[in-house]
Amino acid sequence: MANAEKFLDLPLEDVLGDAFGKYSKYIIQDRALPDARDGLKPVQRRILYAMHHEGNIADKPFRKSAKTVGNVIGNYHPHGDTSVYDAMVRMSQDWKVRNVLVEMHGNNGSVDGDPPAAMRYTEARLAAISSELLRDIEKDTVEFAPNFDDTQEEPIVLPARFPNLLVNGSTGISAGYATDIPPHNLGEVVDAAVMQMENPDVTVDELMTAIKGPDFPTGGIAQGTEGIKKAFETGKGKFILRGKAEIEDLRGGRQQIVVTEIPYEVNKANLVKKIDELRVDRKVEGISEVRDETDRTGLRFVIELKKEADASGILKFLYKATDLQITYNYNMVAIYNKTPKQMGLKRILKAYIEHQKEVVTRRSEHDLRKAKDRQHVVEGLIRAVSILDEVIATIRSSNDKRDAKNNLISEYSFTEAQAEAIVTLQLYRLTNTDITTLEKESNELDKLIQKLEAILGSEKKLVSVIKKELLEIRKKYADGRMTRIEEEIEEIKVNLEVMVPSEDVVVTVTEDGYVKRTSPRSYAASNGKEFGMKETDSLLRQFDSNTTNTLLLFTNKGSYIYLPVHNLPDIRWKDLGQHVANICAIDSDERIIEAMEINEFDEERYLVFVTKQGMIKKTELSQYKAQRYSKPLMALKLKKEDELVDVYVTNGTNEVFIATHTGYGLRFKEEDVNVVGQRASGVKGINLKDDDYVVSGILFDSTTKNDLFLLTQRGAVKKMPLSEFDITSRAKRGVVMLRELKSNPHRVIGVTTVTKGDKVIVRTEKGEPVIVDPSSYRPNDRYSNGSFIVDVGETGNACELKKETNTE
Repeated sequence: MANAEKFLDLPLEDVLGDAFGKYSKYIIQDRALPDARDGLKPVQRRILYAMHHEGNIADKPFRKSAKTVGNVIGNYHPHGDTSVYDAMVRMSQDWKVRNVLVEMHGNNGSVDGDPPAAMRYTEARLAAISSELLRDIEKDTVEFAPNFDDTQEEPIVLPARFPNLLVNGSTGISAGYATDIPPHNLGEVVDAAVMQMENPDVTVDELMTAIKGPDFPTGGIAQGTEGIKKAFETGKGKFILRGKAEIEDLRGGRQQIVVTEIPYEVNKANLVKKIDELRVDRKVEGISEVRDETDRTGLRFVIELKKEADASGILKFLYKATDLQITYNYNMVAIYNKTPKQMGLKRILKAYIEHQKEVVTRRSEHDLRKAKDRQHVVEGLIRAVSILDEVIATIRSSNDKRDAKNNLISEYSFTEAQAEAIVTLQLYRLTNTDITTLEKESNELDKLIQKLEAILGSEKKLVSVIKKELLEIRKKYADGRMTRIEEEIEEIKVNLEVMVPSEDVVVTVTEDGYVKRTSPRSYAASNGKEFGMKETDSLLRQFDSNTTNTLLLFTNKGSYIYLPVHNLPDIRWKDLGQHVANICAIDSDERIIEAMEINEFDEERYLVFVTKQGMIKKTELSQYKAQRYSKPLMALKLKKEDELVDVYVTNGTNEVFIATHTGYGLRFKEEDVNVVGQRASGVKGINLKDDDYVVSGILFDSTTKNDLFLLTQRGAVKKMPLSEFDITSRAKRGVVMLRELKSNPHRVIGVTTVTKGDKVIVRTEKGEPVIVDPSSYRPNDRYSNGSFIVDVGETGNACELKKETNTE
């Protein structure tokens, strides 16, 4: 029963919540996020302290990395050796850290992402600047805590004599928090810290006169001071970071692009490989060779161009298409007062200055204690020398050291500390010169005590000490800025000619959604015949096109697919094309209803849409030019159950004819339809009866001689002159186009406009397509039902009418 009482019956969610809460707190505070005071994560702090503690410092020989890693794991950081070694290596990589904290002999990785050598091969020691992070740690400047097995003590923060969080930055991901602080220039950060100490109410704008922005060890160009300023104000902000590239002239009128700096944390080998892949895949035209010429003198890779290539255009394309330009997001999160906080520049500097005040105060208190203790001893020694004979006599008459001390204390009122110093005094110290030395030391100690008491008694003096020491570090370690800051973000406009070689091609789209582009050679070889498609499929559109043009495909669900012609698969005329679903994901029940080729998205042209439920929409064509087109885009907003029936490119001056299933036709001017935005649903085009729907929406030029050609489900066709329909306004019912029969009435399948020379294809449910010549039919009025061209008893109902697309 006693054992049973040890167990608690708790809900699983409480146990999980509590456990995850503890785990989160641990990884946030003790693993992933840096401390705002010294800018270090626990593993980094432990590595630096272990190396310092073992005397593995800048002016001593290098030691095996494995020794340090073993030390760190054994004494401070009970985790895997890989994580410790990786952290140690990162602090030594001069392309990751602005001022390296660890010096390493041997292979410590590369900017190409090569792994470092194993820790048994490499040697390391603290860099000189790391000593500034650890300086005065033995003077009780920071708090210590027991290590994991309570055998030693370790610092919970380092004295950090320079603002390391800003200088070297930090990156980390934990539960619910992430941090991304870029490196900054040591000299600028010190200037900003001094500025804030002199004036705690300094503004971010004023601080930015000192600290211009990030300063990456890999250099590069940072664009967008607005984003940097926002990050300095709030802790969050973004800017553009691009590599440094120059265009150089070669002999023979050719040019090359030379890249000497790349964005921070970009893998150079992958970048060079990506640029070469663009060349091989012909995503960019004009590159003849990509060479990596990096050596011990510095980073350099060359993009050699073909003759007459547009060098600046290609460079712009590379900025846009590769990691030669990236967006860097500031997210300055650090542990402040044991809590993760998003911090702006002023807050980080404030946390650092507060820490420095505490460090210098504690150091001064420690030095003052030591000075007073020594002063006390020196006073005792001076007094002992002045009564030397009596002191010697007292010591000689004593039994042992303890007795001698007791006698000195009782007879001459020396303190314990003074008596200890006297009895341990070496005989040579009793010379006359040593008295002078003691008196000189006493005077120096007096001055030191006064100085330290002044620092502890005055905030102003305390701040001036911090400033002086910071400026000394600046003088010793600061170097020039590596990253160039530019105020404005350059908008990159890439000419299509740069990316795409201009080639004439034949583009085809089938009813079932197969698309391809074919070279004129392949087309000519088959004489335009033997077109590759499935037996049940038919050609929807064929264009004599160019690779610089764009294909727009519209679906019945109101989406459109944006396909630059140069992205289409290059397939022989005789072979089956690629299904559009393999290029751009569409629904299984979605079908292509129209394809159009656009060579320029100009403002003067429009797209007009007609839907099954009688809506009509008109939008500027220029709104359909897409920047991202990996998925279907919205062409218009459709109501539930509605579908797109027809779409046209127009100049805005045409006429509209809408035909419905039960035989109504409405004619009105395109000008009646107002221009709306891309995502709008449009306005009512025709007023439908409850059981009716639109089968065709036609746009035509009224100046051209057009007739209407109509097909019914019973296989009847008829031709009507447009004069049979008066021009009215939109949203009317329209007028009848068929004579209503009581039994088996005719219903409209489709209507199209025809002129002389046009051919029309009629499809039925079972039979072969029938090609009809409209010119062989005489015009009818609106009240007839036309002539039968198929026997629907044999072929099934007529189901489609369309103008023939000629492939010859």
